[in-house]
Amino acid sequence: MEIVKPQQTSKAPAEWFTGDVWWDVIHAGQPPSRSRLNLVRFAPGARTHWHNHVLGQTLHVVSGVALVGTRDGIVLEVQPGQTVSCPPGEDHWHGATADRFMEHLALWEGPGDGTPETAWLEPVSDETYNAR
Repeated sequence: MEIVKPQQTSKAPAEWFTGDVWWDVIHAGQPPSRSRLNLVRFAPGARTHWHNHVLGQTLHVVSGVALVGTRDGIVLEVQPGQTVSCPPGEDHWHGATADRFMEHLALWEGPGDGTPETAWLEPVSDETYNAR
């Protein structure tokens, strides 16, 4: 057993997010582990681009209110302490409300065969973000 040395907080790439987002990599499993866990902090109005995960993703809201949307137009408002499960291959986005910071834990797995874990797609439009 060991205490893992934390990595530095880093700014999330602009090609995957709208607005200011930072993350801490909490766990990046080394083979045979395929698990990934990040603490992600979104500034007000910030959000991911559309994306999906080959093996799905679980989001657990730590603070603020998360918005989680799917292609069928559903946008969930997720409160602190609540958890959302996004199934494998489902296009979705998540982010903060326009007026508050939000942070969540993001948990997902890589397939372990060299296939990308996440397929990043186009930005979420302001119209889609504000539709709720």
